[in-house]
Amino acid sequence: MEAGQHAEDMPRRALVFGGSGQIGERLLAGLLADGWRVQAVSRAPRAAAPGLSWRQGDLSGDWRDDGPFDAVFSCGPLDHFARWYQAADIAAPRVVAFGSTSVEVKQDSHEPAERDVARRLREAEAALFAAARARGAAATVLRPTLVYGAGRDATLTAIARLATRSGVFVLPAGADGLRQPVHVQDLADAALQVLRHPATAGHAYALGGGERLAYAEMVRRVLASLQPPPRLLRVPAPLFRGALAMAHAIGRLRGMNAAALARMREPLVFDIDPARRDFGYAPRPFHPTRDMFGL
Repeated sequence: MEAGQHAEDMPRRALVFGGSGQIGERLLAGLLADGWRVQAVSRAPRAAAPGLSWRQGDLSGDWRDDGPFDAVFSCGPLDHFARWYQAADIAAPRVVAFGSTSVEVKQDSHEPAERDVARRLREAEAALFAAARARGAAATVLRPTLVYGAGRDATLTAIARLATRSGVFVLPAGADGLRQPVHVQDLADAALQVLRHPATAGHAYALGGGERLAYAEMVRRVLASLQPPPRLLRVPAPLFRGALAMAHAIGRLRGMNAAALARMREPLVFDIDPARRDFGYAPRPFHPTRDMFGL
C-alpha cells in the first residue's frame, strides 16, 4: 500500500471459481462494473482484462493463498468447492456459493443417482457453513432452479435446439407441473446483492424466476421465440414412454429418465420470498427470446 493510501480506498478483491460458466461470466462482468479487482480460476489459460486476472487451476489442487480477498464466489459444483474451502487457508470474510434446488427435488427420487446428487449437495452445504463459522466468515448458498438465458443450460436450450432441428417438439399429456425458470443475469445479480445484506449469512436461498407457469406453457413460450416457431405436439403418456424407450435403446435422450418424466407432472416451485425479504431479490418473468438459447 502506498504512503497515505487507506485500506478503505483500495479496490475490493474477489476470488471467483466457475467464472467461465454461464452464471460466472455474468458475475465477472458485474464485479468489474462495480469496481472490484477479480482473480478468476480456470482449467484452461484465459486472457486477462482490466481488473481481471486468471489463474490456471481447479478445486482439486494445492492452494497458495494470493489473498486476502474480500469475497470468494463459487459458480461451479458445490461439493467440490466445499471440500476445497474446508482445506484451503483462505482469508475472506464473505463466501457466496451456488448450489441447486436439486437438494430438495431429488432427495426422494426413485433413481439412486439422483438421491446421491441431493445427498452430496446437502452435505456440501453443511460442510461449507461449518467451515465458514469456524474461521469467522459469513457464507451464503444460492439454489437456482431451472436456469436459462446464456444458451448453455441443459434443459431449455436443449429443447430449443432439438425443436429447431426437427420443427416439432413432443410432450406427454399431463406435462403441466409448475416451473420457475430463472435468468442467469438475475442469479449473478443475486450473488452481488447478498454481499450488502448481513442477514444472508449462514442461509441457503431458493432462487426461482419471477413467474410460475405450467411445464407445457414454458415449452410453448420457448418454441414461440424461435423462427419459424416449431410445433408443440402433445401425445398420450404411454405413447411418449414407448418413444422414449426406443430413444434410450439407440443411445439418445439418456438424461430423460423415468424420474425426470414423472417430474414433468409435478409442481417444482420454490418460495423465493425469503430472498426477496433478505436481499431484495427481484427476478424477471419468463419472456424468452431466440438469442437466450444461443440461436
